Amino acid sequence: MKIVRMKTRNEYNVIIDYGLLDRAGDYIYSAIGGDIAVIVSDDTVSSLYLDRLRASLKAADYKTAIFNFRNGEASKNIFTYSRVLEFLAEKKVTKSDVIVALGGGVVGDITGFVAATYMQGIPYAQVPTTLTAAIDSSIGGRAVINLDAGKDIVGVFHQPGVVLCDLEFLEKLPPRLFVEGCAEVIKYAMIADGELFQTLGNGSPLELQEVVSRCVEIKRDVVCGDEYEQGSRSLLDFGHTLGRAIGHLSQYRISHGKALSIGMVMETFAAVKLGMCGGDCYDSLVDLLQNYGLPVRTRFESDELVAAMMTDKKRNGESITLVFPRKIGKCILSSVNIEKYERIIKERASAAGEMV
Repeated sequence: MKIVRMKTRNEYNVIIDYGLLDRAGDYIYSAIGGDIAVIVSDDTVSSLYLDRLRASLKAADYKTAIFNFRNGEASKNIFTYSRVLEFLAEKKVTKSDVIVALGGGVVGDITGFVAATYMQGIPYAQVPTTLTAAIDSSIGGRAVINLDAGKDIVGVFHQPGVVLCDLEFLEKLPPRLFVEGCAEVIKYAMIADGELFQTLGNGSPLELQEVVSRCVEIKRDVVCGDEYEQGSRSLLDFGHTLGRAIGHLSQYRISHGKALSIGMVMETFAAVKLGMCGGDCYDSLVDLLQNYGLPVRTRFESDELVAAMMTDKKRNGESITLVFPRKIGKCILSSVNIEKYERIIKERASAAGEMV
């Protein structure tokens, strides 16, 4: 077992181990307490794991209620959010109870957003079931939902009471979903750990607990230094600005992991063109992503991408702040003129590689 302590305003543990699902009730009760535990999940995850989580919560003397919604990014909207709020009110859930997110990033974001706003804030726990959620979206308390105008436009910060990363979930993921989660692992390596980048590229099987723990530690260090994203926490958005644009333009048919992969490539290409890093950094990133079966190009034109970026939180007038590598394992935040950035990504569109 590995425990990473998040020393945010409200401190909590991220617990990483095998077999946590069947002990979840005890961990959640110890960390949070409460009388009613409302499980929020999606229809895909529920069919796999809901019964075991519910049994664990009941064994810890919780009364349980369940809210399921349709799987997928398209559900991360204000309508699902509203439905969950009405469900909690109907069940007479109070601030002394707990919500439990069982699922990937969409479930975690919806649950966190609900927990932050229902009765001005109630406790919640995260039980992430995907690699992306385990190392990224379940940790740090940032909860966002989408609008028709774009992805992740509305958000709050509300830290969970505990995060349970059961590695059994990750070992049972379909290969496609695991690979897409590896895009987030590569992101962490690019922003903070050159040794992790080398490990990912050496062809050896990943030691899952070690990789997950290292990514969580990197996020802990960044988040605890800037909990409310006033500065350095934005480093965690490497690749995400263009990734969000690609996801939105595709109506979320292009998954988060694939969109993130392309976004990282484009931002690194721009860093080379702006003189911030060498071409070897770009080449190494492209090679690693392609080795993992992740795409490095998009079919969307540069003007479409820039238009979709105009609602991004990091835009300021005619400029936008992006994350650019200086080298593998170190990134910086830098503001760039949007027209100049559009010219750079238009040039990148002519490069070779798989297109989605």
